[in-house]
Order: sequence, then C-alpha cells, then structure tokens
Amino acid sequence: MEQNEHINYKRIAQAIEYIQANFKTQPNLEEVADKVHLSPFHFQRMFTDWAGVSPKKFLQFISVKYAKQILKEKQTSLMEAAYETGLSGTGRLHDLFVKIEGMSPGEFKNGGESLSIHYSFAESPFGDILVASTAKGICHMAFTNSESQSLADLQKHFPNARFKQKVDLIQQNALYIFSHDWNKIDQIKLHLKGTAFQLKVWESLLKIPMGQLSTYGKIAEEIQNPKASRAVGTAIGSNPVAFLIPCHRVIQSSGAIGGYMWGNTRKTAIIGWEAAKTNS
Repeated sequence: MEQNEHINYKRIAQAIEYIQANFKTQPNLEEVADKVHLSPFHFQRMFTDWAGVSPKKFLQFISVKYAKQILKEKQTSLMEAAYETGLSGTGRLHDLFVKIEGMSPGEFKNGGESLSIHYSFAESPFGDILVASTAKGICHMAFTNSESQSLADLQKHFPNARFKQKVDLIQQNALYIFSHDWNKIDQIKLHLKGTAFQLKVWESLLKIPMGQLSTYGKIAEEIQNPKASRAVGTAIGSNPVAFLIPCHRVIQSSGAIGGYMWGNTRKTAIIGWEAAKTNS
C-alpha cells in the first residue's frame, strides 16, 4: 500500500468529519480545504487521487440521498444484485471465498488452545490494519489506532492460542483486496470464531457487491429469518474481519449510514470510496 494513500486518508477523514458536521450548510471546496490546512487546488487534487472522483461527486456518493436511491432502485435480492453489477472482479467476490469455516466446538470453547495464530500490521487506504491468520484462513482483521491495543483485543478473542508476529501468504492474499488486484486473490479462506447464526450472517455479507448497500432487514430476509433484524444487527456488529467481510455495506432502512465498529467516519469514507471506484 503506497504511503501517500495512507497519509491522504487521514486528511480525507478530517474533511469528511467536517462535512458531516456541517452538511446542512453545504460547505464549498475552499471552506473544506481550509479546515484541513490545504489550498483548494492541492485539496482537490489530493482528494481526486485518493477517491478517483472530485470532492463534490464523492459527497454525492456518501450522502443519504445516494443511500436511499440505491436501496430504492435495487429491489432485487443480494444474489441477483451481484449478477446485475457486471463487475469482473468485485461482483464475483463471494465466489473467490471458497470456504467460510467456523472453528470446531473444541476450538471455540477453549479459547483457541490448539491454534497457532500469525499476525502482522499493514497499511490500507483507511488507516493501519491488523490481520491475523491460522493455518486454515483469516481469523481476524481490524483497523487500528494502537498496535498494542489491537494485539490485546486479538489475544482476548483467543486467550489460549499461540501468537507469532509473522506475515504469511494467507495474509498477503487478503490484503490484495485493497488494491483490487483480483488476480492475486487466491481462494481466500476465512477461519472464524462464531455461532452458526453469526457465520450465516457474515457469509451473507460477502454477497453484497462493491458499490452497493443493503439493510439489516434485507440481510435477515436473505438468511430466511425476516424477523431477526435486531439479531442480524448484533451479528454484524460482531464481525471479526474488517472490510474483507463488508459489514460497512449495511445501513439503516431510513438511509442513515448507521454505526460501525471502526468508526462512522471510516465507514462513510469506505462507502464513498467504493462507490467512486465502481462508478468511475
């Protein structure tokens, strides 16, 4: 991941926070650029390099109007929507995940006593990220502001596992998702600690195409449990694999962006970034 893209995200995040706080006044380019201490020209160029579109168009993507429009226009199921996109890579994301495997009851119960977990820290367009893997697949992926705290959180999930800081091929393949180099995503596997219901919800999230959004209610319908919207929301909030399992693509039925474990600003940025990539 290029260093400039990582640095630019921090500036872009500041701009997004300002725009969200002052949305009703529709701040112009000069006003937003001033808040992040850049000239309008430099800010416009940086933003366009980062997102692939101008700040004005990006705002259209992340607005509530955009969210409502997508939900209103796409009355199809998630699977049908996936086929509709026609995207050669991102529309086939779910197919690239050949297996989503829950840990055995023993592994689940004993806190990963038999597991050996490799972990490493990397950069992404949306900040630093911790990625961890077992021999079977990715078991954890989280945006981080503190490496020590993120490692402690990982160890809390698997208190009896053996940990080693090491980059492996499973992690490298997973991180290619940020560069959209789909030819290098070689049958990513996920090895997750969760209940049968959680695993079913997380698997359904993989079917939401990049650049599209769903709601908690639609996910509940997809797993054939239409009255379980609240339980679906809880399962989504427990997603242990950031971005790779795209819980950021689920919003409220009102069109509001809703919460996100790794911050609403980051969720808004990811939604806009993905929309810009698929509409450019």
